[in-house]
Amino acid sequence: MAQEQGAASLPVPDQPLNLQADTSGNESPFIVRSISVSGNKKTKPQIILREIPFKPGDHFRLQDLVRKFEDARRQLMNTVLFHEVIVALKSIEGYNVDVMVDVKERWYIFPLPYFKPVDRNLNQWIVENKFSFDRVNYGLKLLYNNFTGFNDKLRVWLINGYTKQLSINYDRLYIDRQLKWGMNIGMDLGKNRELNYITEDNKQMFFKDPGFIRSFYRAYGEVTYRRAIKTRHRIGIAFNQENISDTVAKLNPSYFKFGHTVARYPEFYYIMSYFDLDYIPYPTKGYAGELTLSKKGLNKEMNLWQITAKGSANYILFPKTFLSLRADAMLKLPFKQPYVNQQLLGYGDFIMPGYEYYVMDGVAGGTLEVNVAREVFNFKINIPPNKWRSSGVIPVRIFAKIYGDAGYAHNPQAGDNNPLTNKMLYSGGFGLDILTLYDFTLKLEWSFNQIGQNGLYLHNKNSSF
Repeated sequence: MAQEQGAASLPVPDQPLNLQADTSGNESPFIVRSISVSGNKKTKPQIILREIPFKPGDHFRLQDLVRKFEDARRQLMNTVLFHEVIVALKSIEGYNVDVMVDVKERWYIFPLPYFKPVDRNLNQWIVENKFSFDRVNYGLKLLYNNFTGFNDKLRVWLINGYTKQLSINYDRLYIDRQLKWGMNIGMDLGKNRELNYITEDNKQMFFKDPGFIRSFYRAYGEVTYRRAIKTRHRIGIAFNQENISDTVAKLNPSYFKFGHTVARYPEFYYIMSYFDLDYIPYPTKGYAGELTLSKKGLNKEMNLWQITAKGSANYILFPKTFLSLRADAMLKLPFKQPYVNQQLLGYGDFIMPGYEYYVMDGVAGGTLEVNVAREVFNFKINIPPNKWRSSGVIPVRIFAKIYGDAGYAHNPQAGDNNPLTNKMLYSGGFGLDILTLYDFTLKLEWSFNQIGQNGLYLHNKNSSF
């Protein structure tokens, strides 16, 4: 298996080849003689070959092999290492087939300024908090993807503003020669002058002080296992410590159990993820799922078992028209938990369009979404060359969509002052998704909810699947 730097791209021939037939009339099988890789200046060739669902010596009918080409291209694009991938026939000699893989690598080093509102979504920052810079984190982040060419990632974040934070993370997908085992280690530490200490009327209530009222520390390590292509397992252990001020504990004695101001506890977790998608950042075809089991704490001060499940199914209805179904669910045991463990709807991936200004705390619940999208524009913006770089393009895809959602959060401790909890919730709407360079997705959504509210909502990221 040779590595050919700078080799020309050779597409699959437009005209069908004349195939010999055996006595039964079936097409004779072709043998993959070699696979060559080109265009990879940083990425190790074995990382590329790891994603290809065939190897030298495998036998295929030619039409089956061409389908394998598309599977390989899709898998390589989903590594998010490359802008473009071509997997094609290089040559045929008798029944021997030579295959070429040509890639165009992304830029991997990003020393970037960091600026991000801390609110759960852009609408909350823009409308409710009036673009307040007191609710913004800023600083510097160093992102070094493909750090050693083995699809590993180094992250260093130096954050100031709302949160003073230092984060360091190193994630290496493979550490063994068989390319099955990996590792992920990191730590986060920081402090805040403001804290969400309770929920009233399904709104987060904050306490702010000139001094620091919360500090946190987390160190973690995990091993990963990826025997095949589509499924990955992660087993990890972490140590957490969080401190809050006496004032916060008085305002909400249930923030931690027993009115404590310090929580120290170990955490154990297992995550299994499965991806069989055409393009992970914005899938239009295929299936994905993730299951998480975790245990926080080993005594009565912190005792949480949590199960989280996520799944999506994506179908092509017509050319450029797609149907997506997504379901998320979470269960926390025992049901009686301190406030810090009650986040559910409105946090992270557990969101419902139309309820961006609300949170529904709980210990059990989930969401279901149905989405129909159609690609309405697909074009590229040419970037002229200069003395620092060659010419390039910015790809832009725009999808129009309609959607409907349902969700529920169960919380036996909610009381009467959070009316959206312990109640079936519904919403729907229409909008545009704009997908461009480096998988950036901007969502413009006009959503309606069952309490009579509607409006334009903005989201600047996409879910994992």
